[in-house]
Amino acid sequence: MLNKKVEKALNDQIKVEADSSHAYLAMASWAEINGYPGASTFLYAHSDEERMHMLKLIKFVNDRGGKAIIPSVSEPGKDFKNLKNIFDLLLSHEHNVTAAINNVVDVCLKEKDYTTHNFMQWYVSEQIEEETLAHHIIDQLNLIGNDKGALYFFDRDVANMKGAAPTGQQGK
Repeated sequence: MLNKKVEKALNDQIKVEADSSHAYLAMASWAEINGYPGASTFLYAHSDEERMHMLKLIKFVNDRGGKAIIPSVSEPGKDFKNLKNIFDLLLSHEHNVTAAINNVVDVCLKEKDYTTHNFMQWYVSEQIEEETLAHHIIDQLNLIGNDKGALYFFDRDVANMKGAAPTGQQGK
């Protein structure tokens, strides 16, 4: 049976993942209507990936005898300045997700729930990848600056970065 404190922490994380999915969906929509098809492809895929993270948590909670709570989601931002602004927000958001995951891990250790702690290690590793990718993208955007030609090539290339696989093909 799932410890109640751990169950609450996991349900809180389910909400974090759901909100992440919606935030990236809003970013993808903005990119799509503002002429960035590559970035929109990347962000739609990222939104799908976050939803899969949520579903993985839901299944785990239910399989362990807990009750997964399907949350309402917060309305995401919708006004973005530019592509760099979107990826700066994405990185900041990923830092918040990392902090939330670390909180779940901390609760698991305090409650001596080593099974859930082991399960959460996948999320810990995933966050390292997510933050590294966001840093890489921001570094590229900083190099590009205001060069519209370079931004065109960046947009084309970002569609093929990790996390931008078509829906259902992320392998996670």
